[in-house]
Amino acid sequence: MTILPLYDRPQYAGQVTDWLWHAFGGDGLSRAFFASIIDHSQRPGALPLTFIAVEGDKLSGTVGLWRCDLISRQDLWPWMAALYVAPEARGRGLAGQLQRHVMSCAAQLGYTELHLYSACRDFYERFGWQYLGDALDYPDTTVHLYRYDLTSSAGAITE
Repeated sequence: MTILPLYDRPQYAGQVTDWLWHAFGGDGLSRAFFASIIDHSQRPGALPLTFIAVEGDKLSGTVGLWRCDLISRQDLWPWMAALYVAPEARGRGLAGQLQRHVMSCAAQLGYTELHLYSACRDFYERFGWQYLGDALDYPDTTVHLYRYDLTSSAGAITE
């Protein structure tokens, strides 16, 4: 399994767009919205960034490092966003590998913390994320807010 920036394999942009649209577009967000994010994440050295996991020529997962992912909490940044693992690749630890990759990239870019939000609980805590409380996703969905400390003395993956 190799994790690399999507801009290194732009031929997967359409598949990543479709994954994100189907997995996260439930509140009426269009495919064009996700295509725009993917299009803008194909510039080296600038947020947003999209990473993909590939095995041979098979796309297995994706994750993003974004400037903003939760409009009600624009005071927090950057964000690990849009973590998705293809159904046939689940159960093999890929979600953890993708998270570690984003964490490493964010630390290399000089960030000291990462944020994410999720509808589920008891998943991200296993990877060292600290639950901060609930937040509001547009227009009125309660989500769980997390923080990961990227300093060398904090944050341990426990899976």
